[in-house]
Amino acid sequence: MQYTLKKSLGQHFLHDENMCRKIVAALQERPVRQLVEVGPGGGAITKYLLQLSGVDLKVIEIDDEKVAYLRKTYPALDGRIIHQSVLDTPVPFDGPFTLIGNFPYNISTEIVFRVLDWKDQVECVIGMFQKEVAQRLAAKPGSKIYGVTSVLTQAFFEVQYLFDVPPGCFNPPPKVMSGVIRMLPVQQPVPMRSEKDFRVLVKAAFNQRRKQLRNAVRSLFTEAELQDPLFNQRAEQLSIADFAALTFRMK
Repeated sequence: MQYTLKKSLGQHFLHDENMCRKIVAALQERPVRQLVEVGPGGGAITKYLLQLSGVDLKVIEIDDEKVAYLRKTYPALDGRIIHQSVLDTPVPFDGPFTLIGNFPYNISTEIVFRVLDWKDQVECVIGMFQKEVAQRLAAKPGSKIYGVTSVLTQAFFEVQYLFDVPPGCFNPPPKVMSGVIRMLPVQQPVPMRSEKDFRVLVKAAFNQRRKQLRNAVRSLFTEAELQDPLFNQRAEQLSIADFAALTFRMK
């Protein structure tokens, strides 16, 4: 039984066995009890995950054809396949769980925001992304690629860029390099007035990232607050803690 590739789902299947093992080895550096794989596709990584002892595995796959293929090829997945989009899936486990996946490039940022929705239960993410997305998630203040996703993610997770995955490891080869990151919950999240205020502020600040912060976020603060020299900077110069502290001063 074979399956076809669906461009609409952003599918690029990993076929390099050494790379599959390297990704699973990164996963095994920390204890794993409950594990969710997003987008198993043809099961390149899944077959190694099924070999892990003492791990309760579930996989999330939207594609009917892949679900049929996985059921036939890996009978051990019976009852473990969540057949829908990860963006529509309720929390897959009670209690803490780890997430792993070769994330479809066309929804990779939305998947990160899904992880943030589940952040109280996610204890680790090993994720493969288009390299520039992976680098952006890990970017530090002052960097040209530090932006909304960097700040919103790093407020709750430490992001570590692990390694590159060249196009030749996939079928079909994507036109870009890929990269694998690890996300771990931060021990002490920075205090903020609310997550909603934080999101609103960060998005407004980077929406006009070339302007001084004062001009980008003018509608969110009183004129008196905007006199603070901090607002002379551009969004990319502010740390996560700076943004979080500013939420307490918003209108």
